[in-house]
Amino acid sequence: MADTPTDPPAAPAPQDPSEPASPPGSPAGELTLRPLGFEHLAAVLDLGHRVYDTEAMPYTGWSLSAVAGHLDAPDPACLVLLDGDRVAGFVLGSLSFEQRADWGYLEWIAVDPDYQGRGAASRLVRECCARLAEAGAVCVVTDVERRNTASAELMRRNGFAEEASVSLFVRPLTDASGAGTGRARGGSGPRRHLTRAAAERVR
Repeated sequence: MADTPTDPPAAPAPQDPSEPASPPGSPAGELTLRPLGFEHLAAVLDLGHRVYDTEAMPYTGWSLSAVAGHLDAPDPACLVLLDGDRVAGFVLGSLSFEQRADWGYLEWIAVDPDYQGRGAASRLVRECCARLAEAGAVCVVTDVERRNTASAELMRRNGFAEEASVSLFVRPLTDASGAGTGRARGGSGPRRHLTRAAAERVR
């Protein structure tokens, strides 16, 4: 899901899409907030893959179909921040977290490095949570990869608190020389396993 490491990782990790030292430029308030639309899909997927190492757990579940599937959701908690026609950031949220239909789920968030440091990530988090609340969510859940300390801090700044700690245990079933060793096939499996385990522990 969420967004940004500062500690040296053991493997390639996402860049920081939250809020480091502010560069010159327009503040986030001058960016336009819009619901995710068909016309944004390619730019959202490209931005997510630039900001995150999507070959690493737990970011393996994202594909064009995974992002596009949110367009059918009845509750508009998937948003983009636009600078003209350019997607400066996005957040994907949904109104159900595994078996809990009254929990919202902040699934994925990223801000273009050119727009970081201007409050864009917090604006996206707040707006996504507000829309999930309007749709009936009693709380919002997100998951952050443990090396992603900047993203964890972003969530704490915006009212999230740690309620569960889950370790993802992986047993490769192919030889080291085989294609796709240690990586998930079908994309969404490891991600859903991780969030399901978190849901069981938080109840």
